Amino acid sequence: MVMMKNPKKDITTNRSTYKLNKQIFILAGQSNMAGQGGVCCGHWDGIVPPECQSNPDILKLSVSLRWEIAKEPLNYGVDCARNCGIGPGMAFANAILKKDPNFGVIGLVPCSVSGKGINWWSRGNIPYDRLLEKVRSSLRQGGELRGLLWFHGESDTITKFDATRYKPKLQKFIQDLRTDLNSPLLPLLMVVLHIPDPWFKGKFADIVRQAQIEVEIPNAVKVDANGLSLNPDGIHLTTASQIRVGNMLAEAFLCSNFTSPRKISNKVYHMMSST
Repeated sequence: MVMMKNPKKDITTNRSTYKLNKQIFILAGQSNMAGQGGVCCGHWDGIVPPECQSNPDILKLSVSLRWEIAKEPLNYGVDCARNCGIGPGMAFANAILKKDPNFGVIGLVPCSVSGKGINWWSRGNIPYDRLLEKVRSSLRQGGELRGLLWFHGESDTITKFDATRYKPKLQKFIQDLRTDLNSPLLPLLMVVLHIPDPWFKGKFADIVRQAQIEVEIPNAVKVDANGLSLNPDGIHLTTASQIRVGNMLAEAFLCSNFTSPRKISNKVYHMMSST
């Protein structure tokens, strides 16, 4: 007896899991990168706006290290500390493909962990080591590493001790990551932390924010989340704000020339910027 393959199944598999030459982006940081858009009292409302819808040309690396068609919430299963909602990742990928339909297949590697300050993103700690494992696995399956999307800093705003030490630790994290991934020019697309609402316990957000603005890192661009609307908890971005951040990250990536090893950029793309 000859077993016949299901053509529809083959097409789906070919359009997703086994695509080579993926354009790979790391999504790392804390709960705002993981996504809390649409989350209230620990529950996600399940609303996926058009800017965050799935696309067969947008994949994500699953917790089992397999490529699959990406869908919200992207960080589901990665960070068990919170019930994830909408983050900037899908909006970023969709905006890239909308602006450049020939960009190719995008592979997203979600690595965010809620509540882990910059101390945790160093060699030998679980968030850092798991990031390396995931990215190396993604590259073995075919693709090119195009950038790190970094949205972080909330936990380091709680004490002045942590806030004042954020800048050198961030520099060390990026330096070590580029070395360990053998990607010395890995582009960094960093979200500059917003000022939270007054009732949030982090009283030193201005110090962390200034450190992110001032830090000099080659092949880096920054987008500013300050002034965007927040959830009632006073620190996490709403769904609409996450979409705006994703669009700003896409705009910054497409407008930047990530080629020169000496390029150090402190340009910050603000939420109303058109450049």
